[in-house]
Amino acid sequence: MLRTLTSMFTRRRDPAQLTLDFAAPSAAAPTDALELLVRLRTLGLRRIDDCRLTRNRNVMVSFHGKSLRIHEGYLAAPIDVHEAIVRFIEGRTRAERRAARGKIVAFKVETPPRARRHEQTHPDDEPLALKFGEWHERFNEEHFGGALKTVPVRVSRRMRSRLGHYSAAEPGGSGAEIAISRRHLRRHGWHEALETLLHEMVHQWQDENGLPIDHGRRFRDKARAVGIEAAAKRAMTPKPS
Repeated sequence: MLRTLTSMFTRRRDPAQLTLDFAAPSAAAPTDALELLVRLRTLGLRRIDDCRLTRNRNVMVSFHGKSLRIHEGYLAAPIDVHEAIVRFIEGRTRAERRAARGKIVAFKVETPPRARRHEQTHPDDEPLALKFGEWHERFNEEHFGGALKTVPVRVSRRMRSRLGHYSAAEPGGSGAEIAISRRHLRRHGWHEALETLLHEMVHQWQDENGLPIDHGRRFRDKARAVGIEAAAKRAMTPKPS
């Protein structure tokens, strides 16, 4: 039998060490997979012999046979959440397991933000990036009343299918930026590359005004207001000679 609950973590220890049961769980939070397994056993866990902590953001709790995988963020969970984990595994009815699952996912696991893996502008493309930055400043004044923040504009040699991309700032991480495809610029010219820049600046406008970053009605209205087509689609193939 395999049961999985989205979002959890683990480290392997020798299950032979788990020879003692305790009358009540310790008040101190478990610090590793072994201590967590001991706590869960004091709360009634019977079918699991091996517990592993993971950092998988997509699977919170998963067990198969006698093995349990659980997100490391649940080490710090209160006793009632640990009790819910036991009920999720040992529960005899769907209703009991469903209620336990609700309790588990209601606990907010704190996970550090993923660091954005930045591609740096190639040194040979720095003059292009500076020129795009100048146009960003100009477009900001002309179309947004100077309200947008100054963000770096990167020239990307990796972008193959996209013309450009706006990346919002990450909490405690990287700041916002705009990337423009070097291939797009070389194949379609400055005029279309600047339209792409303006397209991404509309996404920046959405972000800075607390709007969803999408291509919905608010985006389309703003795109028309700044004089560009709402749908920025262009085949990344060279123009026929």
